[in-house]
Amino acid sequence: MTNLKLGWGWNITLLYSFFAAMIIMLVVASSKQQVDLVSTDYYKDEIAYQHVLDAGKNQAQLAGSVVVHANEQQVFLDFPAEFNTLIKSGQLQFYAAANKNWDYSLPINTGENTLSVPRSKLQNTRYVIKLSYTVNGKEYYYESTIDLHA
Repeated sequence: MTNLKLGWGWNITLLYSFFAAMIIMLVVASSKQQVDLVSTDYYKDEIAYQHVLDAGKNQAQLAGSVVVHANEQQVFLDFPAEFNTLIKSGQLQFYAAANKNWDYSLPINTGENTLSVPRSKLQNTRYVIKLSYTVNGKEYYYESTIDLHA
């Protein structure tokens, strides 16, 4: 048997080749990674964000807050008691950071103080609830999280 000895030049070449192969594998793996943006039109949304901040300040000035709770069949949103029978209109969005296909939104137009959403419309994941609504011409914004894991 002969003893095969590589010189330092071959060792450096092998090390560099291994490093280059690892970088190529990382680039290929990262190009297959799914990336979902929070919004497809985020530039326009960022410009209009002051509107959301103002509505959030209106929400903070209320005596009560929106209460979110869930059971096996429904997710409930209870509006502040001061809006008991007033008509509320707006938009409710369930945002799932894990997958944009799990997002769910619905328009609000109710005189009830409790809004319910069937759990069958939602996935078993963590959602950010974004509620923007108007009562008597004044806009409000509420944001919260809910974990719907089974």
